[in-house]
Amino acid sequence: MSDAATRLAAVRATIDQAAHVAGRKPEDVTLVAVSKNRPAEAIEELIAAGQRDFGESRVQEAMAKWPDLRDRHPDIRLHMIGRLQSNKAKEAAGLFDVIHSLDRASLRDALVEAGWSGPTYVQVNIGEEEQKGGVPLAELPAFLAALRDTPLAFAGLMGIPPAGVEASPYFALLAKLARRHDVTRLSMGMSGDLRSAVMLGATVVRVGTALFED
Repeated sequence: MSDAATRLAAVRATIDQAAHVAGRKPEDVTLVAVSKNRPAEAIEELIAAGQRDFGESRVQEAMAKWPDLRDRHPDIRLHMIGRLQSNKAKEAAGLFDVIHSLDRASLRDALVEAGWSGPTYVQVNIGEEEQKGGVPLAELPAFLAALRDTPLAFAGLMGIPPAGVEASPYFALLAKLARRHDVTRLSMGMSGDLRSAVMLGATVVRVGTALFED
């Protein structure tokens, strides 16, 4: 078994264990390998081990790296997980399969204009951090109401807890918001807080370090 396959198996085992403790099905949790700043060779190793969902944070990096990879592996699903500039919406629509970071009206309108039809997650600023993207908590109801009047395929909510603090309360908050707004999918959790994210309802987890570094 390759190092990449060993790391992938360990992450999947963590997901499986957390899901079973929470009374959930492990297959209801999608693992996205965060491949930003990772070379194609490292990505190829994970693909060979069976990983099919990958996440990138920058359109330009993804455009330079992924067309060749996807030619060789057409079943890959590529996720945009970083802050997306409105003027990059058309390029993103042509490259990604899922967008996790819709956080403002200008980007919503740009995606509509670009003809984007893939699953779209709304990023919520669950830590109310000024420097971080995401719809402010107070503005979320109106934002979701307006989004549901567009042709975009609203998939769920995404959130990133503040760094350096216990993540579980923020995951619980995002799950509460999802229930309040009749949302069933939650994109939350990374390498350091994977277990708690799954136990609190994550349906997509975004893992980088645990998959790419020994």
